[in-house]
Order: sequence, then C-alpha cells, then structure tokens
Amino acid sequence: MSSLAQQVNPSRYRATMLLRILALAVTGAVALTVSLVVTQDTASAHGSTINPASRNYGCWKRWGSDFQNPNMASQDPMCWQAWQADPNAMWNWNGLYRDGVAGNHQAAVPNGQLCSAGQTGGVRYAALDNPGNWQSTKVSANFGVKLHDQALHGADYFRIYLTRQGFNPLTQRLNWSNLELLKETGRYAPGAGTRETGDPVLNGVSNTINVSSSGRSGRHIVYTIWKASHSDQTYYWCADVNF
Repeated sequence: MSSLAQQVNPSRYRATMLLRILALAVTGAVALTVSLVVTQDTASAHGSTINPASRNYGCWKRWGSDFQNPNMASQDPMCWQAWQADPNAMWNWNGLYRDGVAGNHQAAVPNGQLCSAGQTGGVRYAALDNPGNWQSTKVSANFGVKLHDQALHGADYFRIYLTRQGFNPLTQRLNWSNLELLKETGRYAPGAGTRETGDPVLNGVSNTINVSSSGRSGRHIVYTIWKASHSDQTYYWCADVNF
C-alpha cells in the first residue's frame, strides 16, 4: 500500500497488514502440516508385491500422477472406487500391515476383509476388499511373485496363496477357505534381495518367489503374507491374475 494510503487511513492500513501477516502464517502452517504428513508416510514405508501388483500398488502406479482424471471411472473402475473411498490407501501402498498378530492370521483378519488386512487402519483400505473387475496380470501355471522390501525389514517367512478354481473375484469377497497355500519360504535376512534401481520410489530390495499351480483358468487372486523379521509386523496383499 502506498504511503499516501497510510496517511489517509492509518487504521485501515494496519488492519490490512495484520490480515496479510495472518494469511501468510496460516499458509505456512498448512505447508508445514503437509510436509510432516509426507515425511511421516515416507518414514513408515515398508513394501508390497509389485508383480503381480497388489491392488493398491497397481492403482497408485497407474494413476498416482493422474488420480483426478475422470477417465479412471471407465478405464479402471475398481481403482476409481478405491481412490474415491480413501486416496491414502494408494499413497500408503507400502503400509498395509497389522502389528501383534503373533502368527494367528485367521483370527486377526476376518473373512471378507483379507485384502484390507482386516480393515487395518480403520476403513482406509476397506475398498480393496470389494469384488469387481480389478486390473489383472496375465500368468501361466508356473509364475513368479515379486515382492519389494522397501524398508529392508527382511522376513521370517513369506506365504503365497492362490484362490481355488471356482472362486470368482468379480463377484465374491475373499475368504480363507477360498485359498490354497502354494509356498511358504524360510527366513530372509534384512537387506537380502536385489536392489531396485529403475524406479526411485522402489528404493529397497526385491525378491521373486517362484510358485507352481495346476487346474487354474480365468481370474484368480494371489494372496501374500509377509511376516517381517524386525518385529511382530505382518503384511497382507491381494494381487489379481488371469490364467
């Protein structure tokens, strides 16, 4: 404001300047809050299955830089409903876990809530349980499951399950009785695996677990349990495949 305006109405000038200072302070506080949230999420990064991609990692990978695109509703409807329900399920694609399970997975994760790890974190991941036309990865009877350990936790074990023939992920929620265990691994030391260099977001290590299935055709779900070795922390992921 000009010096003439200050002379004409000094009270109004002081009030205007005070409002500007308050506005700047609010803007700074919002920016700090956003910064803290991003830092917290980044610090709590852990991992996911990346091929075949878990439901929320796949949605983030395809739409994370374009999540407000209305074309998602027709091109990728299950991701669309998940983004609308809670975008944090995709921004936190690497944090779908439960603490304190003590190996009792079926007690911690109820039927119908396997893809959300028993709605861990409240309803953040609940949309991942919804049946429908999730984008799937084409696989053959023998395929690999690539898991990314972003925080270098290591593993007490990985368990790879596959839905039984007759289960329909387009119309059914996943229950424990729908699953067949294909493989349980031994221990992976923290940091064991191949360092990812092609994608800066995947800044940890990856391991591929080869599995064999038979008698499968059409759409199925690969269900993975990762028991991290650094604490009693267990991850649960649904990945859609098409034989």
